Amino acid sequence: MKNVTIAIDEKTLAAGREYARKHRTSLNKLIRQLLERTVLPQRSESWVEEFFRLADQAEGDSRGKRWTREDVYDA
Repeated sequence: MKNVTIAIDEKTLAAGREYARKHRTSLNKLIRQLLERTVLPQRSESWVEEFFRLADQAEGDSRGKRWTREDVYDA
C-alpha cells in the first residue's frame, strides 16, 4: 500500500477526525474507504446481501435467548 500526502484545511481535518473517532475508525481508514467507494467499480452485492454476509461473520451468540418487545423497551 502506498502512502500519499494531501492538504486539508484545519476545520475539515478536525471535523474528519471527530467523525472518525465517533465511528471508531481512523481518519486514514475513513479517507481510504471514501476514496474506494468513489472511484472503484461498485460491487453487485446489495446492501441486504452485505448485511447477511456481515451478520454471518459476526461472533455474537444469543445462546438461544429470544427477545420480546417488553425486553427491548426495558433496556
